[in-house]
Amino acid sequence: MLIKKIALLSGGDSEERDISIKSGLAVYQALKNLNYEVSLIDPINTDLCTLVNYDAAFICLHGKNGEDGKIQSLLELLKVPFTGSASTASMLAMNKFYSKLVWNDHALITPKFLILNKTNLDYKKIITHLSDPFIVKPSSSGSSFGINLVKNKDDLILAFTDASKYDPTVIAEEFIEGREFTVSILGNKSLGVLEITPKNEFYDYNAKYISNETVFSKPTDLNPAVLVKMENIALSAFTSIGCSGWGRVDFMMDKKFNFYLIEVNTVPGMTDHSLFPLAARNAGLNFKQTVQHIVDLIE
Repeated sequence: MLIKKIALLSGGDSEERDISIKSGLAVYQALKNLNYEVSLIDPINTDLCTLVNYDAAFICLHGKNGEDGKIQSLLELLKVPFTGSASTASMLAMNKFYSKLVWNDHALITPKFLILNKTNLDYKKIITHLSDPFIVKPSSSGSSFGINLVKNKDDLILAFTDASKYDPTVIAEEFIEGREFTVSILGNKSLGVLEITPKNEFYDYNAKYISNETVFSKPTDLNPAVLVKMENIALSAFTSIGCSGWGRVDFMMDKKFNFYLIEVNTVPGMTDHSLFPLAARNAGLNFKQTVQHIVDLIE
């Protein structure tokens, strides 16, 4: 496919707007340096039907209306090729409830979970099914918005209220105590395993995009076979949902070396604090080369 003119989509109206803008500016500059004719477009103040005037769209929209299949559906309707996963895969990946159902069907391990509503906020019953403590989070949200660790009944009410701000479907999830890892995927290949070590309890919004105290490192203490296993699980999780192009798969590993899938990110951040560019760099690709590879994968 010959691509010369690219619409770079960033900004949007989700909670992750600021990060989307940062990702978009970084990718925009890389595309300019690659000699593409590129326009920086914010969907909240643009007639998106004008996207038919472009050869392709590079999606840097994070969160709702960017990763959940909506912008992908519009682009499919307009017959404008775009980066990343198709609409259905994007929707499944964004919705953690649906992702878990798919992974369970494919015998891929993910933490146990329950769907919460106002009528079943019984702390004692929940811990008999899950763990003590446990996680409460919105089914469809990014950048760790609305995620809380629940340790008692009062925590549960507050966590449910917080998660409900971001999505009407709220999940209670088994808390996996252990180490956090991520595998970035470009095309049908892994870019390697990175361990995430936040200063605080969670790899939250601050740890992801602001703090310089979060440590991202290659897990040199793990057997190479363990790393290969993690990469294979990531690729299976990615493809089982139908994802393609590029993305990132997040895990937890417990003390017995069991892996638990947490989520798939179909539009990873591309900021100076983001994991995907770091993984690509560790794999020998600079930022401009990484962006070019993503464009080359447009179908």
